[in-house]
Amino acid sequence: GGGAARGEAGAMQSALFLALQHDGGRMERGGRRRSEAEEAEKGRMKRTIIKDWKTRLSYFLQNSSNSTKMKSKKAGKHRTYFRPSPEEAQLWSEAFDELLANKYGLAAFRAFLKSEFCEENIEFWLACEDFKKTKSPQKLTSKAKKIYNDFIEKEAPKEINIDFQTKNMIAQNIQEATHTCFSAAQKRVYSLMENNSYPRFLESEFYQELCKKTPITRAAQGT
Repeated sequence: GGGAARGEAGAMQSALFLALQHDGGRMERGGRRRSEAEEAEKGRMKRTIIKDWKTRLSYFLQNSSNSTKMKSKKAGKHRTYFRPSPEEAQLWSEAFDELLANKYGLAAFRAFLKSEFCEENIEFWLACEDFKKTKSPQKLTSKAKKIYNDFIEKEAPKEINIDFQTKNMIAQNIQEATHTCFSAAQKRVYSLMENNSYPRFLESEFYQELCKKTPITRAAQGT
């Protein structure tokens, strides 16, 4: 009976070996499946980020203060929505000012800063640009106080990151507001954006997408 027992043990061993092999394969497949799922999740997140961007972008485009009011609102809105050509988008990488001067570019940059949680910088910069164009002295004073309350004072809702001395200077200057009240702070915020957020914006997938030449679709080739 010893031979039979040995045979049985051998069969059990080989069954166990097969089972282990099978399990190993399953684990490997499971691992592969898991990494595929992770990749898919990454792709989904990327798409969500880009979608969020586009939602924000269209919001900023719709709500960008249109200094040249169009006679027909429809025409005005239609014009803001034009996606820039790849050549136009590529210009933005040549100088930060090129980006800020383009309506679509500015809206895209604001959407990007919002995704980085530092949109107060561009909002402050825009508020300063508007402030410098203000003609009436009364309006100048009220706008200066609003900018101070929104962006400068301690615990302001959109407090910008500038040094204590600059803040103090502004607090003194807004008592008798002039067009240069915020010049130093605006320069500081401009260079902060130019050196940090702007290079990151140029590397973002969203911007890269805008610079791509649109490939010819299959439909256009008639296949």
